[in-house]
Amino acid sequence: MEILVCMKQVPDDSVEIHLDASGKPDFSQADPQGNAFDTYALELAVRFVEAHGGNVTVATVGPEDNKVCLKNSLAVGAAKAYLINDGGAADIDASVTAKLLAAAIPKMEEANGAKFDMILCGRESTDYIGSEVGEILAETVALPFVTNIVEATPADASLTVKKELESGYQIVETPLPAIFTVSKPDYDPRYPTLKSKLAARKVQIPGIDGLEADAPKVISLGYQEPAKREAGVKIEEDEPEAAVAKAFELMTADKVL
Repeated sequence: MEILVCMKQVPDDSVEIHLDASGKPDFSQADPQGNAFDTYALELAVRFVEAHGGNVTVATVGPEDNKVCLKNSLAVGAAKAYLINDGGAADIDASVTAKLLAAAIPKMEEANGAKFDMILCGRESTDYIGSEVGEILAETVALPFVTNIVEATPADASLTVKKELESGYQIVETPLPAIFTVSKPDYDPRYPTLKSKLAARKVQIPGIDGLEADAPKVISLGYQEPAKREAGVKIEEDEPEAAVAKAFELMTADKVL
């Protein structure tokens, strides 16, 4: 089984981001890392290959410094990695990313000497939370598509996947090749060992250049930080009855009740 995992490099989402003097997000204190849902997709792919055989390839769209997430991916089980050059396109959106991935897939398959059976994308990115790249990619390359999977099991020339729903789960069987978006499975991504991290640093990651990027369909006009929450009221009554009475008094005064 040949699996492609589409990665996105994002700022560390545990760091609080503010706007700089120019009005753009200041990422200087947030280290780059692989998007969380893409790391779930990678872990699912690596576990699948460990159980059933095959190879995992990772790819990302972006500039040279996006190799950080690719090398981290190699350190936790990916066999090959490719950097898809976005040509320095400004305001790259989900549509541009998906079209560049679609154009790069045949080139990666030619370099690998095999076609991809499964193409995985994370459900969404932690920076823009668009949930669009997998959908647009599937439409562009005209392949079967299933969203929000958390498990995958081979079945002859098809694949059985467990799809997460708001009300539970659904079992879906699809022919291959196919494209999937991955939600949060019941396990966390593995950590690299020191040996695998050192080995990944030495890997030369080939670039895929010369692809023409379409004009973005979404253009950012500016950024605005969310309004800060006002401080709440602390109720310091000793008795529970008095605390409840005070809470009702405050809510009545604010016309909440």
